[in-house]
Amino acid sequence: MTQPSETNAPSKDNAPSVLYAVSGAIATVTLNRPDLRNRLSPDAMVMTREFFEQATMDPVVRVIIITGVGNTFCSGADLSAATSAETSQGSFVSSGPAELVKLLRVLMDCPKVTIARVQGHVAAGGNGIVASCDIAIAVDEAKFAFSEVRLGLAPAVISVPCLAVMNRRDAQELLLTGDRMDAARALRAGLITSVVASDTLDAEVDRYCSMLTLAGPQAMGHTKELLRRIPKLPRDEGFEWASTLSAEVFASPEGQEGMSAFLEKRSPMWVPNAREGEATS
Repeated sequence: MTQPSETNAPSKDNAPSVLYAVSGAIATVTLNRPDLRNRLSPDAMVMTREFFEQATMDPVVRVIIITGVGNTFCSGADLSAATSAETSQGSFVSSGPAELVKLLRVLMDCPKVTIARVQGHVAAGGNGIVASCDIAIAVDEAKFAFSEVRLGLAPAVISVPCLAVMNRRDAQELLLTGDRMDAARALRAGLITSVVASDTLDAEVDRYCSMLTLAGPQAMGHTKELLRRIPKLPRDEGFEWASTLSAEVFASPEGQEGMSAFLEKRSPMWVPNAREGEATS
């Protein structure tokens, strides 16, 4: 994986439109176009996807956070590009939806835990990013809208992750009306995991990161696979596949280490500071 170029989609002051940073076991991808409400241009989607792929390949990274700068998490497609009369190959109309599919697939299939740190408002395609993450934590003043229908469009690509997590009746109302909703309604609809005050957002994200880094890295990937596959399988096929997986993980080096650590009342080797002998509480 090559390092994504920071000049692919520069902002007006030549700062990169997407930022990437790693601190310990946590990687953070930040949408960095507050002047444009963090619109999703094709270049920005490519950069975001490549940063997620980079974090996935990094053995140190355990959790990947996506967030934004400013009062908007993500406002969806770059409509100024989408309204161009140019529809040939390489235009937004031809490349935008395809790049969004690639990005959402990377998010949904990521073997590491993903967190949407929703620090501001969300519209249209931004909802797809939120829904594609494993955990989504939003500030209480954030507003959400599936605004596509009011623009003569349809929430087509993002319907795949959104309908996978949202309650059916809520999805029907919200996707059909395009009406804005507050974070509390987004929580009831199943789009997000929790709602917090803005001054506690980072503490809540840190709390989740602390819990998630206690889990075995391979166990986390296996559990994410369970969450994806089991609901789609007939009952007996689900049992058969899960039984095979269970036997494999019990016999795996990570499983053996985890069980030994439990019996010996010590932290497993993947827990931060475990090598120094810090015990779990």
